[in-house]
Amino acid sequence: MPALPQPLLTCPVCALALQDVGRTLACERGHRFDAARQGYVNLLTGRGSPFEGDTAAMVEAREAFLGSGHYAPLRAAVVGAALRGAGAPAVALDAGAGTGYYLEGLAAAVPGVFPVALDISKTALRRAARRLPGGVSIVWDVWRPLPVADASVDVLLNVFAPRNAGEFVRVLAPGGRLVVVTPRPGHLAGLEEVGPLLSVPDQKADDVRAAFDGALVETGREDLDYTMSLPRDLARSALVMGPAAHHARADGATPSTGRQAPLEVTARFTVQVLARAGDPGRAPEARDGTER
Repeated sequence: MPALPQPLLTCPVCALALQDVGRTLACERGHRFDAARQGYVNLLTGRGSPFEGDTAAMVEAREAFLGSGHYAPLRAAVVGAALRGAGAPAVALDAGAGTGYYLEGLAAAVPGVFPVALDISKTALRRAARRLPGGVSIVWDVWRPLPVADASVDVLLNVFAPRNAGEFVRVLAPGGRLVVVTPRPGHLAGLEEVGPLLSVPDQKADDVRAAFDGALVETGREDLDYTMSLPRDLARSALVMGPAAHHARADGATPSTGRQAPLEVTARFTVQVLARAGDPGRAPEARDGTER
């Protein structure tokens, strides 16, 4: 395990700073958390979390889909938003990191950054730990107080994941930024032939901005739209890798229609950047839905 920047992680039992001791995270009161053989560290205590993480099938589907490069434009947009107009971050945290795909892109763009991946799914974090050998992957429920020190994170990523607004504000360093990705109505249109899709509400990005109630203000917003030509196996992976998996056919079969041509599927995202309202030198707030 690489050396932790200090202060960064905190003990979930007593809130004292965690230190890296070989393959263990430990605090001065003797609370210890060993790294699993696969590289992640589980900081959940007690009964863990009532929320279910991504299953092995969902993770396998996501790895197949992301490995195809169809979300590479989104990863590039996330990295660009994280770095635009700011110095190189020292610490980057992905809350709801999954397999670490987006955080890996940021780490590749900023040599020396310390990446922290938080996710509830141990299966997903096995992949993240392999992708992020220079950082730490932590099993954690994002709805709980984060095991992260105050004002210690320079870039916080939140891609298709729950947002704990109060905790995100607390851990964000002065001059830091939060990058949020949400889908827009029509995202994944074209997959209906494979299985049922979940609806995406209008104004989701505006709801994100409102959730921070002025503690963070929007400094940039970019809408990203493109069409993906997906062979049937990748189309199925695109469906199974996300929340729609719970509504897909239980046997995993694609309904037969006699068509074997690739499906034309729409990708529609919003990438937002938010920063502390009082940060000196931040860009003016974007009010017209466009990037600044």
